[in-house]
Amino acid sequence: MPNNVQAAAKPAYKRVLLKISGEALMGDQGFGLHPPTVERIAREIKSVHDLGVEICLVIGGGNIFRGLQGSAQGMERTTADYMGMLATVMNALAMQSALEALNVFTRVISAIPMDQVCEPYIRRRAVRHLEKKRVCVFAAGTGNPYFTTDTAATLRANEMSCEAIFKGTQVDGIYDKDPQVHADAVRYDRVSYNEVLTKNLRVMDASAIALARDNNKPIVVFSLDEPGGFAGILRGEGTYTLVGEF
Repeated sequence: MPNNVQAAAKPAYKRVLLKISGEALMGDQGFGLHPPTVERIAREIKSVHDLGVEICLVIGGGNIFRGLQGSAQGMERTTADYMGMLATVMNALAMQSALEALNVFTRVISAIPMDQVCEPYIRRRAVRHLEKKRVCVFAAGTGNPYFTTDTAATLRANEMSCEAIFKGTQVDGIYDKDPQVHADAVRYDRVSYNEVLTKNLRVMDASAIALARDNNKPIVVFSLDEPGGFAGILRGEGTYTLVGEF
């Protein structure tokens, strides 16, 4: 985080990418989309948008279909991954609907062209949307099998010149072990990219962490379940873990 976060009235970053899992959208259902949960997350995004921050969003598809699991059950991996990409488009459209119900102009941009429902990915056009204060939801991953939405998020963050990647999870940062299982789990305030990789902390996959490291893109890991947490961190408040070059 910049040194002046605590004292500054303005947000710590001007343009960020928020990465959330598809599972974050299913609430307590165990599968699919839970509209009240989607709406709650949309309100969190709006609160940051209202600060004047330009926002990109990448959502996983695990609440509908996860390519790796499909492959493990005997489905051909490339086909399974493409099915997972289509699931991310469904989630992106749901988030667009929730955001626009809050009067936040949003564009869904897919790495796989499907002109009837969303825009194709064109970098300069996406940058222009951000400059016009529209939220850009990047769907369909990178458009290639064998790449996760974590890697897609890091790629898009670099292409859009985002100042940081925010990873919304169910816990308030990165721990040395699962805090939902181990009461003695210790939270990191800061951790280096190399520590994340060598200690296998699993906040994002190795390709995503390496890509962030190679481009010196900080990753802020926080709880998406904490009301106001996303906006609070941008104002220098709250609990989180910062991944960077330390």
